[in-house]
Order: sequence, then structure tokens, then C-alpha cells
Amino acid sequence: MAPYLSPAWVQSFDDALSALDLSDAIAAAGEGSLVAADGRFTVAQLVQGAPGQAGDVRLLLTIADGHAHLALDDADTSATSTIVLGYDDARALALGLLDPADALAEGRVRVRGDLAALVAGQEVLAAASARLGSTLADLTDPPD
Repeated sequence: MAPYLSPAWVQSFDDALSALDLSDAIAAAGEGSLVAADGRFTVAQLVQGAPGQAGDVRLLLTIADGHAHLALDDADTSATSTIVLGYDDARALALGLLDPADALAEGRVRVRGDLAALVAGQEVLAAASARLGSTLADLTDPPD
């Protein structure tokens, strides 16, 4: 398994996502957001302080046409919502060790944009992980 947040890890996870039809999960997740209700939205995650990275890592989860796509984003693409957090909190969220609502309430993450779209994006990722039979927990730490 490639190190968490590395280009190889992002590509591997995106390859797994692209094989899934998530239409039902996307429709259900988008019900709480006017922006995400049509099943098309983008959630950015800016991870600060990732080991082995030259700077911050920005991931972009794009939901469209019943599919999810995860990519590294160097262009600061416009997103429906953006979450900003440190590496340790990003990893804890990915492993399911940190509840997103708790992280937000404790100020461990900052959110810009449509919060409901962010929640919808997390619900889509959870549905995808369940269908893949794995989770984001299938990751290793990058070398220091």
C-alpha cells in the first residue's frame, strides 16, 4: 500500500472509486444540501503538515454522474465546500478514530462553503468504502 496522501495512494483509491456506481448513495447523501441535491458537487480537503510532502496536500473529491473521483489538486479548483485540517486529524478521520462532528466542534477542522455538501461527500466515501470492502484505513504513513 502506498503512503497515505501520496500520488500513488490517491491514484489507487481513485481507481477503486471509479469502478463503483454510487448513484443511490449520492442521491441519498445529497438530500440535505441544495447545492448537492443534483448529485454534482466537489469537496476539497486541504491537509497541512503531511510528512514527506513539500507543502500542504489538497485533495479534491468530485461527485458527478453517479461516480466519485478523487485527485490531487494543485490548481486550487473551486469547490462546493472545503475542509482544512492538520495531517494527524486527517489521518484520524480516515481511520475512523475521529468523529467529523467532534472535530468540527473542537475546532480541529475549518470548513468553508456548504457544510451539507461536505457531509454528503463523507457519506459517499463511507458508502464507497463499504462497497470496496476496505476503508481509508488501508494506508501507511509516509516516511519522515
